[in-house]
Amino acid sequence: MVNYFFDTYAIIELLEHNPNFKKYGEYPMITTTLNKIEVYWWALTKHDKALADILLRSLCTQDISDEVISEAMVFRQKFKKRDISYADAIGYVFARKNDVLFLTGDRQFKDLPGVEFVQ
Repeated sequence: MVNYFFDTYAIIELLEHNPNFKKYGEYPMITTTLNKIEVYWWALTKHDKALADILLRSLCTQDISDEVISEAMVFRQKFKKRDISYADAIGYVFARKNDVLFLTGDRQFKDLPGVEFVQ
């Protein structure tokens, strides 16, 4: 079975019932605390604190190693013109190092290896 790293874009699309992301709801959600923070902010600003708190309690996250942080910042610097966020750079490198596909709809990642790009 293929596993996926869910970036914030993918998590929000699932929560908003985007039919293009529906099939990914069957997979275990691998993500980091940084993505959890972004999802919380989205829920708080687009919905309400009650939903944000539910998501905060229900999203499980993976630890981010110093090695991933270091490699992610080098990756972010290399692709500086793409304006990749810290969270996305860390998620992408985490996915690559853990042999899972990076699931996203962010155009910055469309042509990169190890990405499952969905709109």
